[in-house]
Amino acid sequence: MTNEKKPQLNQSLIDGIATLQELALSKDPVGCRELARKLDMEPTRVNRLLQTLDHIGIARKTSKRKYTSGSGMHVLSAQALFASGLINKIIEPLESLRKYNLIIALGMLWRDHVSYLYHAAPGMESVNALGRLGLYPASKGGVGMVLLAEQPDHYIEKTYQHKHIEGFGEDFSAFMASIKQIRQQGYSYIQTQTDKHTLAVAVGEPAFCAIALSGWIPENSVAELVQPLKQVAQQINEIAH
Repeated sequence: MTNEKKPQLNQSLIDGIATLQELALSKDPVGCRELARKLDMEPTRVNRLLQTLDHIGIARKTSKRKYTSGSGMHVLSAQALFASGLINKIIEPLESLRKYNLIIALGMLWRDHVSYLYHAAPGMESVNALGRLGLYPASKGGVGMVLLAEQPDHYIEKTYQHKHIEGFGEDFSAFMASIKQIRQQGYSYIQTQTDKHTLAVAVGEPAFCAIALSGWIPENSVAELVQPLKQVAQQINEIAH
């Protein structure tokens, strides 16, 4: 039995970040009540949080009394991406995978979505590969699935159980079977189109991101490609620490 105390969490901060993230997910300005339904929170609380985010410039209230991302959110995003220097440092290891003539990707998990920091098609310059894709359902792609497999079961159940799961519909059992298979393999190999697959491995222990190759990857090529992927993952992990 452990004597470790549970952390004292600040629920207001948790709710504020959840509101901020849901706002960032919305392609169009969103109203307070609509946002409250998505977050399963009281409209009055969401309204107060939105007013606070608007006051500090993270959110912006439109003329139609809806909310969208403010200038502060874009500045915060740029700071997070580039201030640490991580983006510039990971490009070289990722570039070493160019020889396979496949899409190269690096993404991070947020709840049930993946945000791609780097997504380069064959021949694409790295500068064009940075942040070119929006959020993508984690359950539909190799990066998302390999990162979900790193999470404890209770996290996955809280996030997905009794909900529609992109790529699996309502079949939570099939979804969890895929998660368990990925855990056993140590990588994800997901069919994305009729003749295309994504092969992904997690980076770090605990994992903080994942890298992938995507395109025409027949099953007999997986063993050949997973090792260089893991080597690059190790390099990125060392850079990040």
